[in-house]
Amino acid sequence: MIQNTTVQQWAGARATELPGAERSLQKTGDWEVWKVSGRVFMLQTSMPGEPVVILKADPADALALREAHSDITPGYHMNKVHWITVYPGGTVDAEFVGDLVTDSYRLVVESLPKGHRPATA
Repeated sequence: MIQNTTVQQWAGARATELPGAERSLQKTGDWEVWKVSGRVFMLQTSMPGEPVVILKADPADALALREAHSDITPGYHMNKVHWITVYPGGTVDAEFVGDLVTDSYRLVVESLPKGHRPATA
């Protein structure tokens, strides 16, 4: 089976553009972890047969996104109120995924003490 990694490629491309974003690989499992100032804003892994992206979201936005897009579900292995999982599919495109990554990053940056925020964030 060929896996559609496009959603992860779109998300990763956007994350690399964000100030202070750092990518690491989890020592166990096949998880990529994206952080800013030590705080996670994005995770990437593979569910059975499908690579997914897990992002932080405002609770009201997360609910609306899940209702509007069949390719967005509650965050896998995360707080279901504050995190979403994005699957590859017909309801998401590169721009939309990039916006979701940016929103997740901003939520995390806004929660950081001012001295720990990236200079251009």
